[in-house]
Amino acid sequence: MKMADQIDANPRLLLMLQHFNIDFRVSDLTVSQLCKQYKISETLFVDIANLYNGFGTKKNHTYTKEDLLQVIDFLKNSHHYYRSDMYPQINSYIKMLQKNHPERELKLLDKFFNEYFTEVLEHLDYEDNVAFPYFINLLKKSSDDFSFEQYSSIEYSEHHSDIELKLHDLKNLLLKYVKIDNDLDLRRKLFFALYELEYDLFVHSLIEETILIPSGVNIEKKENA
Repeated sequence: MKMADQIDANPRLLLMLQHFNIDFRVSDLTVSQLCKQYKISETLFVDIANLYNGFGTKKNHTYTKEDLLQVIDFLKNSHHYYRSDMYPQINSYIKMLQKNHPERELKLLDKFFNEYFTEVLEHLDYEDNVAFPYFINLLKKSSDDFSFEQYSSIEYSEHHSDIELKLHDLKNLLLKYVKIDNDLDLRRKLFFALYELEYDLFVHSLIEETILIPSGVNIEKKENA
């Protein structure tokens, strides 16, 4: 199937392309041709696309070390998107609502979101500074020059959390409890941004849980055998 048709069927795939650093101008390229052009394995590309399409990855897929390094780059790019794009956008919508509606509930909404995003940033910093460097070392070095006692995929799995879940609470506050009259355009933009962020964080977690962590565990077992 042509990539343009896939995007038309699910525009969320644009985010996936962005995280892969793939230009949106996909011409009439098929998925296979696009993967070949950007030197991405079709298996990896389709598995991640399936997550964005609401399907799971196929079981027992084996990914190369190069695939997994591309996964880490993908996840790092998504971190940049959360920090530099979505947080400022959502924060600006909330500030605009506060300006128009100085009620106490809007102040609480602003406080809730900023506290939540502080947690998100801590999670992203942990991945950038601890987990990802470990996986990069694991993929690039041999067991002769790397100590597996420093860290492990299982330890990362135990530390891993579903950072998108609290966004559900934030949406519930807006949908059910916070009274705001008018400003429908602004509120719609805020909702769309929250839904977009929530979905991408959800897929982000799935990529780590179904691709990166299991692959890391398998590599560790082979290296320690």
